[in-house]
Amino acid sequence: MATYRADDGWDALGDPTRRAIVAALAERPRAVGELAEVLPISRPAVSQHLRVLKDAGLVTDRAAGTRRVYRLNPAGVAALRDQLDTYWSRALSGFQDVTERADEEDS
Repeated sequence: MATYRADDGWDALGDPTRRAIVAALAERPRAVGELAEVLPISRPAVSQHLRVLKDAGLVTDRAAGTRRVYRLNPAGVAALRDQLDTYWSRALSGFQDVTERADEEDS
């Protein structure tokens, strides 16, 4: 089993502001200033949150003149989805095992 990492995507998404940033970036790529306009935090705070998301592999950035434009990293988001699919499959399998045992005990 993998050990806990501070730059884990799930940890990064534990903060509501970072989830709001991810939601905004899901609509379209944006610069820090554009994100700050739709969030109740300052540009420096947005930059700090973007750094956490970038370190977790959930966003990427590119230079566009004097600005940096951020977008979701499809590979990072896909990795989280794969983990969720694994958790969901395990939960469904466990539920199936419990119901089958209950049916066998009732027989």
